[in-house]
Amino acid sequence: MTVIGAAPTTTQGAPGFAPRYRRRLWSVRHARGLAALYRAFERSLRAAAPLVARIGAGRLERPVAAVERRVKGALFDCKMCGQCVLSRTGLSCPTNCPKGLRNGPCGGVRADGACEVVADMPCVWVQAFDGARRIDGAGASIPPLPPVDNRLLGRSSWLAVARDATTAAP
Repeated sequence: MTVIGAAPTTTQGAPGFAPRYRRRLWSVRHARGLAALYRAFERSLRAAAPLVARIGAGRLERPVAAVERRVKGALFDCKMCGQCVLSRTGLSCPTNCPKGLRNGPCGGVRADGACEVVADMPCVWVQAFDGARRIDGAGASIPPLPPVDNRLLGRSSWLAVARDATTAAP
């Protein structure tokens, strides 16, 4: 069994991993800067809550989800779960786990930090802890996450942030 703290950091060049995972690795490698950008963007979304309410979230869902899919797909290989946790998982999207694990690695992480199911793919949870350390420092941890609500698949989590601006505290 691999201990998360002992797992090697695989984001520096990522030898042995397939090129298709480069964008995920890039995002984790630049997690600190991207997290700062996201916090600023999240403040903008919260400030836009009155406008979203006036126009109607239902009317905005399709166009905003399309933009979100493109942006987050390009940066994080996002699968549009509708309840984004990137800010809590070091900018490594847990929906990319072949086993669908949302609360940590399966225990089958290979010695080189690769997924046990897809050998040429870095474990998204090893990457999540690496990204969290880059954002919050050596003592970073990832809190337990709620299960995925499949009714929200394909929906915009950005609009959810704007809609919840008056009730949710960051």
